[in-house]
Amino acid sequence: MLLNEVRLKQCISAARLDTVIATTPENVTYMSGFWALPQWIRRGPQAYVVWPAPDKGTPEIIASTSTLDLVADQEVWVSKVRRYGEFHANVGSSTTVDRANERHLQLRDLPRHGDAIEALIAALEEARLGRGRIGIDEAGLPPGYQETLRAHFPNASFLPATALLREVRAVKTADEIERLGQVAQIAERSIQAALAVAQEGATEADLARAFHVRTVEEGALPVLGCIGFGERSALMNVQPSDRRLRAGEIIRFDVGGRFRHYRADIARIATLGEPPPQAHRLQQALLRGVQHACDIIRPGLPAAQLFETVVRVVQREGIAHYERDHVGHGIGLDGYDAPTLSARSTDVLEEGMVLCVETPYYEIGRWGLQVEDMVVVRQGGVERLTQTHDAITRVPS
Repeated sequence: MLLNEVRLKQCISAARLDTVIATTPENVTYMSGFWALPQWIRRGPQAYVVWPAPDKGTPEIIASTSTLDLVADQEVWVSKVRRYGEFHANVGSSTTVDRANERHLQLRDLPRHGDAIEALIAALEEARLGRGRIGIDEAGLPPGYQETLRAHFPNASFLPATALLREVRAVKTADEIERLGQVAQIAERSIQAALAVAQEGATEADLARAFHVRTVEEGALPVLGCIGFGERSALMNVQPSDRRLRAGEIIRFDVGGRFRHYRADIARIATLGEPPPQAHRLQQALLRGVQHACDIIRPGLPAAQLFETVVRVVQREGIAHYERDHVGHGIGLDGYDAPTLSARSTDVLEEGMVLCVETPYYEIGRWGLQVEDMVVVRQGGVERLTQTHDAITRVPS
């Protein structure tokens, strides 16, 4: 199961909540296994998971009728479902009904509420939470929805819970780590597929196409594909263009896909032929920063301390003027899960966190250089999901 249920219950108890309501796509999927397609691809559609404290009721999914087929066809571990809205579909009289369609028909027979907020109100009323302490994942509610809830339940206390659920998601289960490991390796192999087409005259778009095709062939979906050559590698969020590759130029990858809802985010640097000597020296300093981070990461280490140490190492190893806002972040269902590895972060590393540790360096108009690897925080050190072996990969010209 994706959900760290023990941690969720601990956080609910620590916050003295009677229930917590997930509203954002990541939290709905995390807490139930329900991936509501419309909610993930555009703003507006609502799906919720209501998760009461152990003595306050049964977890339930609130979903639109138009997404009940997804509830029926996925590995969902919350069995109680409440539907809202109408969506017309005909039922064939002689068609063979498989397990998913049978479950879909059962869900369509459930009582129907008019809209999402009406269904949520009904769920809270049924659980007798009119005077309860209700944690709301506030980031996923449209304007006016919280006001409607407060007006309907004037004696309830509504508290923000987006940060609480982000904290819960920070420590991964074994199932999550397995998926993250798989998508990390898919990203590595997709980079190799892109480098296989790197030759003089190839475009950034050519490499991006090869990268994303391999990602899809491996069973993942394209998400992140920053690939830039030469001076364009210094564009932090570079989008592949028709810019053609020349011998000796930097090729920067900051890339990853999504596999069974989980993200990869890694960076690699290559050149066509021999790299410029200064680029090699700078990239070595960045690599040593990440290597040092992996040497010292342990549960209990403050994220701010890790940030300061990594920056100092990069400065000492060859980039005296090196500055960064952060040197990494958590990753999971979201590309930027907790913790944040920054100077102002109050996060403390815990066993089971999955981190992207990174040391980017950008000289605008010249080149962008970067090391980024995915690791798991373990009691005895890091478990590497990826590892940068060479500072710069040389592609034969």
